[in-house]
Amino acid sequence: MMHYVHHAAPASRPAAPRGRWSLGRFQRAEDGSLVVFSVFMFLIILFLGALGVDLMRFEMERAKLQSTLDRAVLAAADIDQSLDPAMVVNDYFTKSGLGGSVTGVTVTQGLGYRSVSATARKSVSTQLVHMLGIESMSAPASGAAEERVDNVEISLVLDISGSMGSNNRMTNLRSAGHEFIDAIFDNSAANKVSLSIVPYNGQVNIGPDLIDKYNITHGHTNTYCVDLPSSVYNTAALSPTLPMPQHVFADTYNSSNTSGSYSTTNMTPSTVNRWCDPNPVNRVRVHSNNVTALKNHITALQPVGATSIDAGVRWGSALLDPSARSVVTELVNEGVVIAPFAGRPLAYDDPEVLKVLVLMTDGEHWPNEYINDPFRSGPSPVWRNTSNNRLSIRHDRASNPFYWPSNNSWNNRPEGASSATNMGTAVQLTWEEVWQRARVAWVAHHLYVRPLGGTLASRMDLLRTRTGTVIGSGPHEVSVMNNRLLNLCSRVKEQGVVIYTVAFEAPTAGRNLLNSCASSANHAFDVDGLEIRSAFSSIATSIRKLRLTQ
Repeated sequence: MMHYVHHAAPASRPAAPRGRWSLGRFQRAEDGSLVVFSVFMFLIILFLGALGVDLMRFEMERAKLQSTLDRAVLAAADIDQSLDPAMVVNDYFTKSGLGGSVTGVTVTQGLGYRSVSATARKSVSTQLVHMLGIESMSAPASGAAEERVDNVEISLVLDISGSMGSNNRMTNLRSAGHEFIDAIFDNSAANKVSLSIVPYNGQVNIGPDLIDKYNITHGHTNTYCVDLPSSVYNTAALSPTLPMPQHVFADTYNSSNTSGSYSTTNMTPSTVNRWCDPNPVNRVRVHSNNVTALKNHITALQPVGATSIDAGVRWGSALLDPSARSVVTELVNEGVVIAPFAGRPLAYDDPEVLKVLVLMTDGEHWPNEYINDPFRSGPSPVWRNTSNNRLSIRHDRASNPFYWPSNNSWNNRPEGASSATNMGTAVQLTWEEVWQRARVAWVAHHLYVRPLGGTLASRMDLLRTRTGTVIGSGPHEVSVMNNRLLNLCSRVKEQGVVIYTVAFEAPTAGRNLLNSCASSANHAFDVDGLEIRSAFSSIATSIRKLRLTQ
């Protein structure tokens, strides 16, 4: 019998959820993409890090380049140094290890300023980003500096004594002066530079315009010199209100016939050796920027007379001192000085002004001479016989007070008078008129020694003062003049005025005096012949102590 055996069907597996199965497939599908992304991000971070490092190096090099350029242009713009500005800039870069980086230097300069601008560029090799094809980066730098003062005041104090007529000295001075003026005003800013010319010999002829601005006593119109009191050498200022006597136009130096008998030989005053030269071409010129007029002024100078360096420096420094401001203002109002120079001389402490005094001499001090106060002006005791030009003099006597030198007699009336009450052809002279007709030595001998006695020297000392002693034709003792010059130079330098000196074929005493007056040994020149042109050229170049502006 066949049995049918029934087998139960196996149980079925539960189905997995659809969402869970899909996430797994996504994870397996995106594994490769995440790796790529991570590598990409790593490379970006690596690049940025490398770029940061290279940028930091680039900035360090650029900062060094800019810092070097800034220092270089500042040094190059310093007008007090004489090297070529472009060479200075390049030298700074070479010494900083940046040689060859300068791409350009531009220099603009003139009196009172120097402007220097420069550019530089350096290629900085990359350390890391070169892997990305960036082999180097170019670092640029540029900068400019300028040294400038807005105003310059110069006094050119020039010896025109008689010795300047020898050995072509005046000719050489004229050439040097012309070149100096050209160098000073070439490329100078308009109306910023003024120059005064102060010629001097035994005196300084300041001219009618300038003398009118000071408190002058014993005035006249023959010449325009001033007998400066010793006090004016103790200060840089020269007050316009200080009473000062005008120098008498008299021949105090030349000898006359001093024999016992009457003589008119050498009686007439010498025009050449009067201490104050009347020639108008030798007068002072005040604060000018007219190049043609300044050069013509130097061309016209004529050598004559003695040497009073102290007087030359006194007037040269006075025209730089603010005490002369009212003087210059009046000259502006009169049209003698141009309007833009009103207010000059500027204050010493004005940072916008440079003051310079240039002093030249070919000699040394010669004793200065001037008429003493009682004999300067006003009525004199001297009478003139207009019929024969003979002079007589009244002295303090009880009777017969008039002395006639023509016949060595005492009378009750001057020569030419008919009686004590009738003056006839006799005319009383002023002291100015006396000195126009007779030398001081003639008056001392014939009008004082012969009637009253005494020595010629004592009677000369009565009439005139000599600063120092002449021994023959020299040497001479002039310590008073030397000391007051050096004292004045010290006072002027204390105010910041730069003093240059030129000893032009001068003797040892003159050279030593000028060396002591100069601002420093580098400001003093000792030259011969045509070397004076080089000296003035060097001075024009070195008038460069100026304020730095950036």
